Amino acid sequence: MGDVTYTVEVLNRDHRSAGFSNRVAVPAMPTLPPPVDFRAELTASGVMFRWTTAADTAASPGIQYHYRIYRRDESSGRDAIVGESSVTEPASALSPDAAFEWEKTYLYRITSLSTKLVNGGEVQVEGDDSPSIRIIAHDVFPPAVPSGVQAVYSGEGQKLFVDLIWGPVTDADLAGYNIYRREEGGSPAKLNAEIVKSPAYRDPAVVSGKVYLYSVSAVDVRGNESARSDEASESVP
Repeated sequence: MGDVTYTVEVLNRDHRSAGFSNRVAVPAMPTLPPPVDFRAELTASGVMFRWTTAADTAASPGIQYHYRIYRRDESSGRDAIVGESSVTEPASALSPDAAFEWEKTYLYRITSLSTKLVNGGEVQVEGDDSPSIRIIAHDVFPPAVPSGVQAVYSGEGQKLFVDLIWGPVTDADLAGYNIYRREEGGSPAKLNAEIVKSPAYRDPAVVSGKVYLYSVSAVDVRGNESARSDEASESVP
């Protein structure tokens, strides 16, 4: 293994030259082919990647082999590195790509990367790219289901109400919550006209002598709604 030296010569229409440019030496390093089964899949937590490591990954002395994954914004053509891993690591060790924007389209590809220390610095040489995989980042994933719903009856004079609290959902794109109530033997009906922003709600439309069952769902900024939580029941004396 040695260096490959490049220089540029510009010729005019008479094929005359002003001389060669400066020379650039690039280390000649072997690279691995990209995985033939590279896959990218959109999930609620980001884009997940899968591939099978090449069979022959024996490194030449002093050379380390990695895989590098690129994300290209289809609208702008801009590339971003979204992950790197040693060829000896399984694909599952790579974190999902969650740095994209929803409702945009991206092209993902994987390439092999050879690295070597030369004169105290790291030299990198990329191999061939895999075919690109097109991902439309359309968010159809609801937030987590709220948990820990509690319902407590209270009263002030002639005013009766039931207070609800629950554990907050921590999804980054959470918009708020919907509150559902039913009576025994009945079907749930949504109580709130607007999204409830905090993990608490007061139901003032209760009647003495009845038992109410409450459940809560979470809604994200794109309108995806989770399943309803387990019910919490409360009787109004």
